[in-house]
Amino acid sequence: MRKLKLQMQITLDGFVAGPNGENDWVFIPGKQNPEALKKTIEFGTELATGCDTLLIGRKLAASGFCNYWEDVADNQPDNPWNAYARLITDLHKTAFGSTETTLPGRNLEVENGDLATAVQALKEQPGKDILVYGGAGFVSSLVSLNLIEEYYLIVNPIAIGSGLSIFKERKVLKLESSTALKSGKVINKYVPV
Repeated sequence: MRKLKLQMQITLDGFVAGPNGENDWVFIPGKQNPEALKKTIEFGTELATGCDTLLIGRKLAASGFCNYWEDVADNQPDNPWNAYARLITDLHKTAFGSTETTLPGRNLEVENGDLATAVQALKEQPGKDILVYGGAGFVSSLVSLNLIEEYYLIVNPIAIGSGLSIFKERKVLKLESSTALKSGKVINKYVPV
């Protein structure tokens, strides 16, 4: 059975976005260490390479997520994220929503059915593992339904005081690995206990 793997940026104080969804704290302009950027890209590429499907929430899909990565893949060959963008663009993507039937993006389909049932059906299909990216609300639903087998949380050396969390109740996780980057970010892999 395929695993559902979450990759998400998080603050020291446990938020995945500011109170209004802000994520301006993820890559602080002028503060990005080139070696850390390289390691972050390598990590994201390695994780995505082991997957053939990407799950995203409706809000993320509607915000231009696919358009952004398609533009980097198609029009920005010198962008350090280009190879990663091509990988993300080529993945089969499923966006979960309750009202939309179509959203913009290559290889993107919209799922309106029951989240747990649809994700379980995807896990039972043959293929590589499944990667999930946020929004906070969508990921929180997956967490609450115990659908995620591996959590890759990129802890940023910043506290924002308040914001959106993916954890709405107690969740015990076991740390399997931890990689510190020169930028101060730490990539932690957790699995449910």
